[in-house]
Amino acid sequence: MMERRTAHAPSRSRSSQQMEESGSIMSKRKVKDAALPVGECITQVQKILRERLCHQQLPEKPEGLEAQHKHLLELLKRTAVHGESNSVLIVGPRGAGKTMLLKCVLRDLLEETEAQKNLLQVHLNGLLQTDDRIALKEITRQLHLENVVGDKVFGSFAENLAFLLEALKKGDRSSSRPVLFVLDEFDLFAHHKNQTLLYNLFDVSQSAQAPIAVVGITCRLDVLELLEKRVKSRFSHRQIHLLSSLTSTQYLERVQTQLSLPDHFPDGQFAQDWNDSIKTLCRDKSVGEILQRHFNSSKDFRSLHMLLMLCLSRVSVAKPTIKPIDVQEASRVCFADATANMLRGLSILELCLIIAMKHLNDVYEGEPFNLQMVHNEFKKFLQRKSNSMYNFERPVIMKAFEHLQELELIRPVDGSSAKTQREYRLMRLMLDHSQIVEALQKYPQCPTEVKQWGMSAFG
Repeated sequence: MMERRTAHAPSRSRSSQQMEESGSIMSKRKVKDAALPVGECITQVQKILRERLCHQQLPEKPEGLEAQHKHLLELLKRTAVHGESNSVLIVGPRGAGKTMLLKCVLRDLLEETEAQKNLLQVHLNGLLQTDDRIALKEITRQLHLENVVGDKVFGSFAENLAFLLEALKKGDRSSSRPVLFVLDEFDLFAHHKNQTLLYNLFDVSQSAQAPIAVVGITCRLDVLELLEKRVKSRFSHRQIHLLSSLTSTQYLERVQTQLSLPDHFPDGQFAQDWNDSIKTLCRDKSVGEILQRHFNSSKDFRSLHMLLMLCLSRVSVAKPTIKPIDVQEASRVCFADATANMLRGLSILELCLIIAMKHLNDVYEGEPFNLQMVHNEFKKFLQRKSNSMYNFERPVIMKAFEHLQELELIRPVDGSSAKTQREYRLMRLMLDHSQIVEALQKYPQCPTEVKQWGMSAFG
């Protein structure tokens, strides 16, 4: 009997071991399927969606821009692989996808071994490189030729650029490495003195001194009219135009796609509930009207992502979904008048001077005014009040007036002589009636008499 029990003992231990293993697997599944705390889910949602909205991934192929992609890729490949010089302009409104198109082309181009090994890139921006001297320093830095240039002195910009390109020749000195020059905000380079940078880059690309490709990115359709004759004659006149073909339906679909959670979200049930709430949100009539308004004002995805980021920031544990009221509030912030908001930060004296200017505009039908006229209008208001809480010395009023000019809320009339005394220099008010009324209504603790004075038709 003892022997039998001993013989059966191992089989019982194996079965118990299998039960334990299956139990542990079941417990792991339960942990995986278990609902996470709402706070943890909200943190994950904001992390995923913020990364999606702020760090846009390049698409495999630019949607709706297949022909432009193919044309630009072919042009740059001729330079990178075959050593042929080219120049081209990418033209389109802001947010149309000009930079995205170029990045997609460069990504595809650098998949080729020869291009990856040889092609050098120089990226300049007209907002940063404001003159040719700064641009040349940046070209030298990006090509890592600071040590080669050293303390050499060049007679002209052309000599300096020629030296840089000569320094890029391969070891056998038979051919130079191809260089891609990307000029963002291309139209701003046309404002440089004598357009020396553009002239020399286009001259090199045309004369085949070295294999270079010049790609300009601009949102100005009339950019060629800005170029000097000698620069224009050296440009290839290739232009790639980008126009947004986005429909309002696609725009709405983009909203739903950008706000939806992926399948691999840790809490499946929460993700499903969230995605259902987003579908309901996009079907809401008021939300549809707001998105249509944004679509009509700008088809730019960057402004859309700003709107969605503001909506996302209002999600919390107490309110774990985006509601139509959140979209309305975010839209109000996006469309807020920055100038009217600036008025809310003015002092009472500055606000009173703005109101005096408004009344002068009403009386004289938009004719320019000067400090003396504004001061007289302000004194009329003070004389009607028994208290003297708004009595300011003249130098203080002058300082407030100058501050309004610094904020560009008022501007000197063109052609007004700089020799004219400050009190009599003609100015124009850069605000309209509605902006002043809105500022008065929202001004924190605005005195009643000032508000009444501002709201009255004539001072």
